[in-house]
Amino acid sequence: MAHKKRKKTKTKKNNLGIAKIVSSAFSNYKKNKELNKIKAIKLQKLEEKNSILKERKELKIWEERLVKESNKIKLNEEELIHKEKELKLREEKQKIEVDRLIKKDEDLITYVKELREKEKKLKLREEEQNRKDIDLKVREEDQKQKELKEQRRKNREQKVLKEEEDKKKAQEYLKIKEWEEKFDREQKLKEQEEIRREQRLIQKEMEKKSRFEDIEAKKNNPSTGLEGFDVNKSKEN
Repeated sequence: MAHKKRKKTKTKKNNLGIAKIVSSAFSNYKKNKELNKIKAIKLQKLEEKNSILKERKELKIWEERLVKESNKIKLNEEELIHKEKELKLREEKQKIEVDRLIKKDEDLITYVKELREKEKKLKLREEEQNRKDIDLKVREEDQKQKELKEQRRKNREQKVLKEEEDKKKAQEYLKIKEWEEKFDREQKLKEQEEIRREQRLIQKEMEKKSRFEDIEAKKNNPSTGLEGFDVNKSKEN
């Protein structure tokens, strides 16, 4: 019996412990669920805040873009105004240039007319000059033919004179040549005669010297009676 009571008491304690655990777990579950809801709300608020910040940032970017576009439009307007002014100035300049060109064309037409008149006069002068040139050329050709004819005549006369002079020169050359040859022969004869004369003089000097040497030898040597004896002849005998 006591054993059964202890068992029942133990079982009751176990049931109470499980109930506490279940109650605590449910309580924790509820707390966690509530915390999750709070976190979800905070996260949603944070996302909304980030979204608002993003929208503000985008709005600021759009405002900056609008300001830039506005400034660009303003600059474009100013540039357009400046271009319109420039265009107006260009149109005025173009008008002035057109007027100048018209005036220039008028001056050019006048100049062309004057030029044509001058060309006509020049052409007439050239035709007149060509006629004069032709006449002059004919005269020059006639004069040239006359001069050529005269030159040929002079050349023939000069040729005849030259032939006569050449003939005279040839004759004179022959005479000079003959005279030179005669002079050379006479000169050679004189030279040969002079050589022979010198040889004779040398021979005489040698003979004179030989006789003088014989006399000196006789004076210096006593007489042996063999003066007339030829040693070479005695040997030959």
